[in-house]
Amino acid sequence: MATLELRNVNKTYGSGLPDTLKNIQLAIADGEFLILVGPSGCGKSTLMNCIAGLENITGGAIVVDGTDISQMSPKDRDIAMVFQSYALYPTMTVRQNIEFGLKIRKVPASEIDQEVARVAKLLQIEHLLTRKPGQLSGGQQQRVAMGRALARRPKIYLFDEPLSNLDAKLRVEMRTEMKLMHQRLKTTTVYVTHDQIEAMTLGDKVAVMKDGIIQQFGTPKDIYTEPANLFVASFIGSPPMNFIPVKPRRDNGQWQAPLASDQGQLGLPLQAEGVDLASREVILGLRPEQLAVAGEGARAVLQARVEVIEPTGPDTLVFVTLNGTKVCCRVAPDQAPAAGEILNLSFDASKALLFDAQSGERLAARSNTPAEGSAGNVAQFRGR
Repeated sequence: MATLELRNVNKTYGSGLPDTLKNIQLAIADGEFLILVGPSGCGKSTLMNCIAGLENITGGAIVVDGTDISQMSPKDRDIAMVFQSYALYPTMTVRQNIEFGLKIRKVPASEIDQEVARVAKLLQIEHLLTRKPGQLSGGQQQRVAMGRALARRPKIYLFDEPLSNLDAKLRVEMRTEMKLMHQRLKTTTVYVTHDQIEAMTLGDKVAVMKDGIIQQFGTPKDIYTEPANLFVASFIGSPPMNFIPVKPRRDNGQWQAPLASDQGQLGLPLQAEGVDLASREVILGLRPEQLAVAGEGARAVLQARVEVIEPTGPDTLVFVTLNGTKVCCRVAPDQAPAAGEILNLSFDASKALLFDAQSGERLAARSNTPAEGSAGNVAQFRGR
């Protein structure tokens, strides 16, 4: 196992071309599971290839256990990688695929047999050892690719979107198996994905990337509840966060965010110390679960007409329009209204966020407000 540091890592493919990676800085503790997540083209696979030594960096340093490995060849880095395409040798059996790297390193035959048996048991592929890749399903091939990496016992594992070729059901099953495997092995792992559900469920730490830049780095909980900007807030979460344009106004010395539906209006009070809201275009961010059906006896914050409902099983997604923007609310199935009904909406204002519409940066910290439906339901925001 090992620590991994990326110190101001840059990557460009030629003079005059924009940097693919821009001043990447990350520190991963021994045994941690890091997720690199972002849309296609954000640089996450390039960064992984740089860690593996398949790409040369053009600036900065990659440090493992305090040693700069930036100029080492891939074979000397003691890093194992599982590719998106699995990259299995089609003419070799499963056993031969798993043991190939060990034979190249001239590991004694008795040790190779022990490693193959250990890995096969861990991944539950003992009965597949005599088959060739063409005789395996996608999930079985994925296990073999993992087994080939696991047999080496490297310092660091790299996974480049290993589940993207699997169907939805198998992807969920393999995601659980990968988390169990990491809990048993406790080996430092870097995992690339564009799937934010994988990022939230698998990672100890998550780095959200866009255009070769780390937008935010932290725990899954921090990324979800305290997004640094509009991009992170929109990319992490399913369904995504609601973004409602508001034009703050001052009423009796108090800033308010006006919210309007076809059934009424609400002035949501804001505390904005040190922020001149009059000179800003502001976006209010609310997760779907922060909008709820007002309970019995609770003060209805705002009434809105239901436009669309989407049952998902455990939840029902309800869509209304606020400030001319379609907004999603997540409610329990037994609370679900019908399309066209008037919904009494209550806000969890304590978890609402404010973003600057021009820069996209988050302006606000969380407020300490009463529970939903109680008197004085006030959203408080503090500028950075």
